[in-house]
Order: sequence, then structure tokens, then C-alpha cells
Amino acid sequence: MTTFNYATMNISYRQEGQGRDILFLHGWGQNQEMMDPLFDHMKTRFRVTNLDFPGFGKSSLPSEPWGVDEYTRFLEDFIRELGIVEPILIAHSFGARVAIRYAARNDTRKMILTGAAGLKPKRKLDYHLKVSTYKLAKQLFRLPFLKPYQEKMQKRFGSSDYRSAEGVMRASFVKIVNEDLAPYLKSIRCPVLLIWGEKDDATPLWMAKFMEKEINDAGLVVFENDGHFAYWNQTDRFLRIADTFLKEDEGKL
Repeated sequence: MTTFNYATMNISYRQEGQGRDILFLHGWGQNQEMMDPLFDHMKTRFRVTNLDFPGFGKSSLPSEPWGVDEYTRFLEDFIRELGIVEPILIAHSFGARVAIRYAARNDTRKMILTGAAGLKPKRKLDYHLKVSTYKLAKQLFRLPFLKPYQEKMQKRFGSSDYRSAEGVMRASFVKIVNEDLAPYLKSIRCPVLLIWGEKDDATPLWMAKFMEKEINDAGLVVFENDGHFAYWNQTDRFLRIADTFLKEDEGKL
């Protein structure tokens, strides 16, 4: 494991192999270990880099809440510092948010996005009622005699990712999930392979179909009866498809 110094933070990463650059970007609440099976499979044919985003794994916390833009600017600096050129990005969920923003404004060889987040979800009436109730409760719990219970109230209404995050990362999460990346999709010029779980309830399949339509050069593969971690649950299948997509890039500088 190697450390990269960024501002006041230490960023943990691994880099091995030779050839074209592949960079792995993990999801929210995860770390580089989730990408290790892909890293180990591809390191004999590519130069592969796997990192813990700031605030995850063994990397330091940001000093203030970050949105997708801050994470993207970090990634741009990280790539430049390590001498990575026109990377192939393989990203899951939150990592795909950063990959989308990166590819929309930087030279990128290819992308493989799986369970990619970044689109505003379609909300039903019960969601809007819950939000209205939360906003009312948030005002009430500012009263002095209710303030000690404010944290419990917020945890009750938040998602599992929100509840598990704390401090600067919770504020970052709120900032990130409210960003809509749909306007950036048409700016992506590299070939994109979308691999999705048919029953993904975190980033539903309609999001994949929308991305396939909006991105200039994109194709979609659906893993039947699988969910948000389809790439992890069916690693061998994922790697066979990825190998085909990246075949022409093997062993090249």
C-alpha cells in the first residue's frame, strides 16, 4: 500500500503492472478492497491503480464537506501526480459519479460503469410526504428541550448510507446525492460499457437505460436477478465481459 499526499490528507492506493492505465473507483461506504478482484485479474495486462477515496478506507477525511466536483478535482490531481494518461475508468455507484464528471471534461480512454449513481430518482407520493414530515420535525427539534434528540430524529429519516455516515462525510453525502449528473452525459466522448443488476434498487435499471441513450457511445449489459452489487456477486461474468471490451487495449502503452 502506498500513500499520496493531497492537501492535508493522506490517500491510500495501490499501483501495479504495465501497459495502459486502468483506474478503479469504489462506491460510497466502500473502499479499494471491493475492487481488489478486478485489480488482481487485470494487473498482468495493464497498469492498474486502486485507491481509497478521501473519507473512506485508509484515506484521510476531507476537512470540509465535498461534493462531486471536489472529488473530481481531487481525482484530476491524483491522476496527474501519478503520471496516469488517458485512463480506463472502472467505477461502481458513487465512484461512477466521479467518473462521469471526470470523463465529461478530461481525455478518457474507456469507461466501465456498474450500478452508476448520478441521476435524480423518480419519487413517489410517500417519499414527498416523508420529506415534508422530516422538514417539519427538523424545525421542531431545534427547540431547546428537543435538541438532545435531534440526532436520533435525523437517523430515523435518513437512508442507510446517511445513517452510517458521520460528521463531514454525512454533510458530503447530502451534498452529493442532491447533484444531478444528467447534463454531463452528452459531454462524454469515450466508449462506455454499462453493467447493471436487473433488480438494482439503489440505482434502478431505468437509470442505465437513460445513460445508454444519452451517452454518445454506450452499451448496456444486464445481469438478470441481481442487484446493486452485481459486479461483485458475479465477478467472473463481469470480468469476462470487461476483458472483451478491453481486448484491444491489452499490453499497450
